[in-house]
Amino acid sequence: MAQGTGSINSDYKDWEWSADAGERARLLQSPSVEMVPKSGESQGNGLGATSVLGAVFIVVNAALGAGLLNFPAAFSMAGGVAAGVTLQMCMLIFIIGGLVILAYCSQASNERTYQEVVWAVCGKVPGVLCEVAIAVYTFGTCIAFLIIIGDQEDKIIAALVTEPEEAGSSRWYTDRKFTISITAFLLILPLSIPKEIGFQKYASSLSVIGTWYVTAVIIIKYIWPDKELTPVEIPTSPSTWTAVFNAMPTICFGFQCHVSSVPVFNSMKQPEVKTWGAVVTAAMVIALFVYTGTGVCGFLTFGASVEQDILLSYPSNDIPVALARAFIILSVLTSYPILHFCGRAVLEGLWLRYTGVTVEEDVVRERRRRLLQTITWFLLTLLLALFIPDIGKVISVIGGLAACFIFVFPGLCLIQAKLSEIQETKAISWWAQVSYGVFMVTLGAFIFGQTTANAIFLDLTA
Repeated sequence: MAQGTGSINSDYKDWEWSADAGERARLLQSPSVEMVPKSGESQGNGLGATSVLGAVFIVVNAALGAGLLNFPAAFSMAGGVAAGVTLQMCMLIFIIGGLVILAYCSQASNERTYQEVVWAVCGKVPGVLCEVAIAVYTFGTCIAFLIIIGDQEDKIIAALVTEPEEAGSSRWYTDRKFTISITAFLLILPLSIPKEIGFQKYASSLSVIGTWYVTAVIIIKYIWPDKELTPVEIPTSPSTWTAVFNAMPTICFGFQCHVSSVPVFNSMKQPEVKTWGAVVTAAMVIALFVYTGTGVCGFLTFGASVEQDILLSYPSNDIPVALARAFIILSVLTSYPILHFCGRAVLEGLWLRYTGVTVEEDVVRERRRRLLQTITWFLLTLLLALFIPDIGKVISVIGGLAACFIFVFPGLCLIQAKLSEIQETKAISWWAQVSYGVFMVTLGAFIFGQTTANAIFLDLTA
């Protein structure tokens, strides 16, 4: 993108953004990213610590996650392999475009996190909406994580408890609500309370290992299927032309790494938009192969009967799959506190901005406020996870929000950045970029509206 002469909207300063609030709200920083001090001179002078290859790894890590468990079901909802792969390929163009736009706007505004870029480029209203969307998205993802824990524990317990039981006489300690609750209280809550999350780099490694192992197991199980798996119906085309859109929330949820991408870009040794374009293209192609391999092989193994969580479709006593379940549980246990930390940081930043609390008052009250926020967040996500047993319902909602991060906010940033340029005559490239931004906003709004309306309709008719 050609960078014209102009200034970026800085209306967010009208809200008395204090240095303390801004520093505390530097959230959703991707694991393993070492940020350099923010200054006008730090852009492009090699102060970052991340190499090009390291940036590719971090972006792949940010994109891949527990969302891949839902991809086979998404292919089923889309109406087959051809529809699912085609939809992914089409959306990938705009996903990569959004990542490049964010880097361009980050460089133009000299801001270093996603929400700060939106604040600086688009102004206070989109900035607040962005922060609220991040908080809701992280909250919903935490609910999905707890549901995943319950799903995997159900299968592991079923394999361990082999004694026959009479109908209605299941043991109390095998009840799903009990196992989720005890795991959450003993392991997740203690990890969520600390002010800083120092184990992010270890969680990243676990997530990568777990994701690749799950993908490998699903592919191997398709190539060499178990004898007890009977052939099922494999849809080859969508039932209706609108059915293909049902896969959009899962694809958006899976490829959403845009919120983490801005800190990654600014952590590079040479944060240049052109180099960043190559980084995100390579990263998204790698993620595409992983998600496609999981989605295609899982779907072709189970067909229309595939579960929303692909691992639930396999027998409980399958040892390689049981190990995959253990990996997923371990990954989710360490990922929940990180997502909670990000959401809590957004709420903290909003609170400090609106109340105008001084640094001294904040130091005194921060611990009490953090404990209250953490416990409230934890209990609400746990309560909802206990009564929403289907991960697909959660992803259908937060997938729409992911579309906002991928399409809407980057599109708005591009439009505003180009409009703020001072040029006597508008070149064809200028009009093309503005039109592209308008199209991204329109597409993102359509995906968000369609997926949200569909999720509400399914809940009402269930």
